[in-house]
Amino acid sequence: MVQALKYDGWSAAADGMAERMARLTWPPDVLAERTAVVPVPLSATRLRERGYNQSALLARALARRWALPVWEDVLQRTRGTQSQTRLTPADRLRNVAGAFLACAGSRERLRGAHVMLVDDVVTTAATLNACAAALVDGGARIISYVTFARAPAAGDLR
Repeated sequence: MVQALKYDGWSAAADGMAERMARLTWPPDVLAERTAVVPVPLSATRLRERGYNQSALLARALARRWALPVWEDVLQRTRGTQSQTRLTPADRLRNVAGAFLACAGSRERLRGAHVMLVDDVVTTAATLNACAAALVDGGARIISYVTFARAPAAGDLR
């Protein structure tokens, strides 16, 4: 499903994926204090190529189900990065280092916020961690990660 959403233009798949993501069980304190949903931003080049940001589609659908706002304007990708699909974990970290920044003017909204950071898939969490660092630098207090899938790790049983 991630492949179809991300590379094959199946943008309509995002709603069903978000429905499943919304079923995640969260501790009561997270449910009570989560402030907004923030998608991992794409570079302008990838957005033009793909025509949409798959993380933003998932975030919007989740936000509707959770009755939370979507903040697509608090986090920006400062530069394009190469695709992470064939990179080693160390290369992934280098690839996204410094690639995200809290947007100018977002500090007031982010101050003290518990942000639900949304991406389609997590492999090493390099992208999510880089985004989270930028959001915390921008004033967010807590970042929770929400993804549709997790890529298998080397030690996973097959």
